[in-house]
Amino acid sequence: MLRATTHLAYFSVAILFLCAVPQGFLGNAQGAQGTILVIGFLGAWRYSWAAINFTRALWFKRLVYPRWRKRRDERFAQSRAKHHCYFMVTTYMVDPDITLPVYRSIFKAAMAARDGATIVASVVDGMDDRLIKGIYRAMDVDPNHVELVIDRIKSDGKRDAMQKALRILASFSPTHNDIMVFVDGDTIVPEDIWARSAPVFTDPRTGALTTDEAAIIGPEGLFKDWFRLRFNQRQVMMCSMGLSNRVLTLTGRMSVFRADLSTDPTFVRAVGQDYLDHWRLGRVNFLTGDDKSTWYWLLTHGYETAYLPDVQSASYEGQPRDTFFDSAKTLMVRWFGNMMRTNGRAIRLGPKDIGFFTWWSILDQRVSCWTTLVGPISVIITAIVATPIVIPLYLAWVMMTRYIFCVYIALFNREWFPITHPFVLYFGQITGAMIKTFVLFRLDRQKWTRQGGGGGAKVVAFYDRLKMMESTAHHALAYAWLTIAIMFLNTLE
Repeated sequence: MLRATTHLAYFSVAILFLCAVPQGFLGNAQGAQGTILVIGFLGAWRYSWAAINFTRALWFKRLVYPRWRKRRDERFAQSRAKHHCYFMVTTYMVDPDITLPVYRSIFKAAMAARDGATIVASVVDGMDDRLIKGIYRAMDVDPNHVELVIDRIKSDGKRDAMQKALRILASFSPTHNDIMVFVDGDTIVPEDIWARSAPVFTDPRTGALTTDEAAIIGPEGLFKDWFRLRFNQRQVMMCSMGLSNRVLTLTGRMSVFRADLSTDPTFVRAVGQDYLDHWRLGRVNFLTGDDKSTWYWLLTHGYETAYLPDVQSASYEGQPRDTFFDSAKTLMVRWFGNMMRTNGRAIRLGPKDIGFFTWWSILDQRVSCWTTLVGPISVIITAIVATPIVIPLYLAWVMMTRYIFCVYIALFNREWFPITHPFVLYFGQITGAMIKTFVLFRLDRQKWTRQGGGGGAKVVAFYDRLKMMESTAHHALAYAWLTIAIMFLNTLE
């Protein structure tokens, strides 16, 4: 009853905004017609792109994927090849109360692997070492079926840990039929991950796969609502990309790779020592974004990346800062920084090598951060120089369109949504676009949520400050040109 009441109140507010707009305003709005045309044109473009992705996602999940899955399962059943399962797990500053269920899930998944499993766990803390071995012994894991290797390392970052773990795994000489599960130390692994993943790799074109994700978050609130919405949006977009067999990321929480590819020396080097040569910032060594490095390596080597919408991992997510806004901003800076550092070089591969839809989707990541800001900037300019009546009209438009988006996302995921979702959706779009433009001009700024330190070229303090000032100037100039272009378009009648 309360949920229905909040949704009814939401529509009431949207109608009140519409009622604040004088009758005939759209036809006689002096100085606002250009704004309405610009927002309408960009809206038609963005919503048609969303409709294409929604349609592709539905087509993939309901029609294509079941047949795709059946073909691979049949081929796997006829195969006599052995498919050993390797696990690479990285654990750093994870609460023991999380480590316990995570490693239990990993050991259960390893025991369920028909052809045996090998686990390499990369840890920093001696307490983690003892805890993991204790879980292994308590579960009475058969050492002849599941081998556990603990790699105790110094705290030099996740990439270094992954590189060392992959070199250990390479010493086991995995074959082309074997699979390797990359797992973060805070992620619950599905017990049937081997049974669900191994058949996918009967297709020699497949280099890796990723799955649906869920978040385990304690208290109710905006942060939890925001994460739920993000993962539900992710399911839609991943299903759309799954139709092309090329997803846009291989999430670091849990993804599965063809084992011999993930131990290829060039792959290991890409994980541990990836970088970008930027015309202004110089050599930018990647600190975060290992999932983008693995994805890019497979993309450049011509391998497909599959998506399994009916297999789900679950990660423990904590709020990294005291407030919702601060936490969301911190996470988005890291996520979108990883995206933008790899985005440009992926675009340069061209549609011929990676497929037109995949290439266009990557290009859209770069363009959408600017087009998303056109609407609010246009409204602000029009409200100042022409008429403030455009504000309630825009607010009503935002409320109705975001609600429709949330309805589709909810229906697709078969999960109804709280009334906060339209608000956090708009927040994510606008704030996300601003953060994308911010990191686009500061690709050298990187920071883990649990780790201190930044990446990029190590330079003297003066030069570092000079680069920051230069980045700010370029960023401000880009916003100035965007504002001038919007002002010009808004004058069109």
